[in-house]
Parts: sequence; C-alpha cells; structure tokens
Amino acid sequence: MSSAFHRNLNMMALFVTFVLLGVVYVRHDFMRFAVTNLVMNGAIIGITIFGILLCFIQIFSLLPEYRWQTRYFTNKLKSDDDYPPIVLRPIAIMLTRVRMSGNPFISAPALNNFLDIIMGRFDDQRECIRYITDILIFMGLLGTFWGLLHTTGGFAELLHNLSFEDESVMENMRAGLAGPLRGIGTAFSTSFFGLGGSLIVGFLGLQVQLAQNAMFRELEEGLAGRTRVSPDVAELANAVEKLENTISRRM
Repeated sequence: MSSAFHRNLNMMALFVTFVLLGVVYVRHDFMRFAVTNLVMNGAIIGITIFGILLCFIQIFSLLPEYRWQTRYFTNKLKSDDDYPPIVLRPIAIMLTRVRMSGNPFISAPALNNFLDIIMGRFDDQRECIRYITDILIFMGLLGTFWGLLHTTGGFAELLHNLSFEDESVMENMRAGLAGPLRGIGTAFSTSFFGLGGSLIVGFLGLQVQLAQNAMFRELEEGLAGRTRVSPDVAELANAVEKLENTISRRM
C-alpha cells in the first residue's frame, strides 16, 4: 500500500498543480466568466475547493490505519490497546480479543465479516466525495436553467417594450439585449464551473478509492494468512476442484 499511496498522492498533487497552472494561465478569462454570476459561480468554486481539501484529508487519514496494519502483521504492536483511529478500529478490537484467547487464527466466516466491515466503512467515507460531485453537477445545471430563464424572460420583455415606430429603436434594442446576454453568460459559466469542478473532485476521489483498495487488498492478504479453514470447507473446496478438473478433461 505504501507505493500505491505515494503513487496516488503524487497523481493528486500533480493534477491539482496542473489545474492551478491552467487557472493562472487563463486568469483573465477565468475572472470574466466568474463575475458573470458571482454568487452562483463563487458557490461552485467554494464547493470545489472544499471537495479538493476533503479528498486530501481522506487520503492522509489512511496513513495511521496503514501503520497500525503493518505493526499488527509484523507483531510490533506496543499494547493490546494500540488501536487505529477510525476505519480499522472494530476489527482491531476483535483481533486483539482473538489474540488474547491464545488462538492465533480466525475462521473463514470471521474473515468475511471483517472484510465486509472495512469495505462498508470505506464506502461511507467515499459517500461524502460522491455527494460533493453530485452537488457540483446540480449547481451547474441549476445555473444553466436559471440563466436560460433570464434569457427567455429578457427577450420576451424586450419584444414587448420594443416599438419600431420609435426612431431610437436600435438604441433601445441594444440596451434591451444586455439582460438576455447576461442570462446566457450565467447559463454557460455555471455549466462550465459545475462540470469542471465535478471533474476535478471526481478524479481526486478516484485516487482516494484506489489507495483504499490497495490498503484493503493488503489487509485481505494478511488476514487470509491467519485464517483457518474448517475441514468441511476444505473438503468441499477439494470436491469442487476435482469436479472442475473432471469436467475440463471431458471437454
């Protein structure tokens, strides 16, 4: 997991760096798009920054869990109360009780229960990132429809108040187009920021998931080495293997 952690963390850092460099490179256009609707675009940018920070917090939170996991499998725990912070705490308590009972092995059903608990806790952590991604998409769509409503309403008001008998009809038309054009700017800018923010947070969330999966696989392999298979299960596995070999020879 150590190499996978550093690889995913480096990917996150490089991706955020490229995004920041891109924003700096197009900073004038970025600011012009942002001020089209400062309230909604500012909210989207703020949610995106919060999602980025949450992704980094979640991937760094794996370090204490991984350190405890390494100490456990190398028998370097200082005491039986040396529990990890959050994710591995329930199975750490159960594994400590198993070790105190004098039995170094766990059963296969217990292994499945342990893995189900950890996978469920990892899924709970990732729900926050998924929710932020959904919020960003929703904010982008909301701004799109909001801008289109202002655009259609502005055109309807312009056509209603426009009089072709007036000599300054062109000036009135040009002044009346300012509102609909602002609505179009709102629609496109919020879509741009919403989809861009969801892409950024989604990629970082993927790297967090990959790091969690790497830790889960190491935990699964480590616990599998300390799992005792009951004779009935072993006989059933041998019977299934023999049946598969027989079928393959006949085919």
